[in-house]
Amino acid sequence: MRAPTISSATATLQQIAPHILRTPTMLLDNRATDNAFSQVVLKLELMQRTGTFKMRGALANMLNAPKDMRRVTAVSAGNHAVAVACAAAELGMDAKLVLYASANRARRALVKQYGAEIELTEGGKVAFEQAERLVKEEGRLMVHPFDGPVLASATGGVALELLEDAPDLDALVVAIGGGGLAAGISAIAKAIKPGCAIYGVEPVGASSMHQSFAAGRTLTGITNTSIADSLSSPLTMDYSFHVCRKHLDDLVLISDDDMCRAIYLLFMHAKIAVEPAGAAAFAALLGPLKDRLAAKRVGVIVCGACMDEQSYAGWLERGARLRSNDRSY
Repeated sequence: MRAPTISSATATLQQIAPHILRTPTMLLDNRATDNAFSQVVLKLELMQRTGTFKMRGALANMLNAPKDMRRVTAVSAGNHAVAVACAAAELGMDAKLVLYASANRARRALVKQYGAEIELTEGGKVAFEQAERLVKEEGRLMVHPFDGPVLASATGGVALELLEDAPDLDALVVAIGGGGLAAGISAIAKAIKPGCAIYGVEPVGASSMHQSFAAGRTLTGITNTSIADSLSSPLTMDYSFHVCRKHLDDLVLISDDDMCRAIYLLFMHAKIAVEPAGAAAFAALLGPLKDRLAAKRVGVIVCGACMDEQSYAGWLERGARLRSNDRSY
């Protein structure tokens, strides 16, 4: 399957640029990592419109829809639905979105604020079947949350921006849910800087890509138990699976505790509040990648911060407690 190219990512970035923010990069204080790395550069996609990188792919798919297509649907644990709802409001499209019943109240509220209709359902296969019913019965466009070349070209724009700001990186670390962000970033980063190592990160309790790599094929019906609900994809799909398998140097696993520690450290040293998925790449840098990337210049994708205040307070407190009891970092 043809991976996104520099030209396709550049064209897509130009197309969606009027509707998104060019998110900043931030050089992290070395004290946050006990001076383990030469440099850590955070790409702050949590500052993207709607609070996550999802706005990029949603807009790209909707802007490339047939001109007469004015009705959309999507499946989401929350973040993608918020992005599609926002994009639909901006583009004058009608959105009816299938949300997992587990989607937190902050994400549901944002979807409604943008004027989209919500259908709640259980997660996994049932949710995708419900969205497909809306495609067939109501003629809606399915705006996929993580698969396809248009989406990967859109997420590749994150790599274009980061490597323009920090061209000398030795490695990039990115979280994986369904793989759409990692597919775009890894393909474009390798095209620009072939020697840059790209690491994908998954929670132990939401390891769909790890399981698929081990099986050598895409999988469905995956059960997830992680606090990182926006990384908890119930399946993998062909395009993102193959692009990730070709361009990622390795996949690593982290725990929920690792993400909570990273949430706490990002708050203390970078003064940013992130959801577990947004902390996953940094958690991997402090954990399974710490020795491997010692003294390197590393880019870390901070992919999102769409959460409610009560959940965040719990993760932050958990991370502070773990940090106070753990001297391994």
